[in-house]
Amino acid sequence: MTQQFQVPQFIDVEDKVIGPFTIKQFVFLGAGGLLIVLLRNVFEGFVLYVFSLIIASVAGALAFLKINGQPLPLMVKNAFFFFINPRLYVWKQEQAKKRPTEKEKEEVKVAVLPKLSVSKLNDLAWSLDQKNQERSER
Repeated sequence: MTQQFQVPQFIDVEDKVIGPFTIKQFVFLGAGGLLIVLLRNVFEGFVLYVFSLIIASVAGALAFLKINGQPLPLMVKNAFFFFINPRLYVWKQEQAKKRPTEKEKEEVKVAVLPKLSVSKLNDLAWSLDQKNQERSER
């Protein structure tokens, strides 16, 4: 009797480890919250609220936003490398293969022919003559 194993169905979905959040989402939200708490010691009033709103928006976007099915951190990484890497592509034309001239083709044909002795040449001529006679008789 063979054993049956359950095959995971959702292998492209990250596991929810900490409550309703994945580890990456929790790290982004936790880092944003920690940064807001640190800013609370530096700023007060309206400035604190403006910076807190900006930091919370960025942390939430990094944690949850997907563009065309791609998570925002991956898009940011790809954009970073796009602007860092050079985009100059140089096309180098390869030398076109030289086509043999008619004279070179004839030299190749002559060089390929096997050497025939006089007796082999006579045998070949005789067999060709016989085949031609058979065709003409039909």
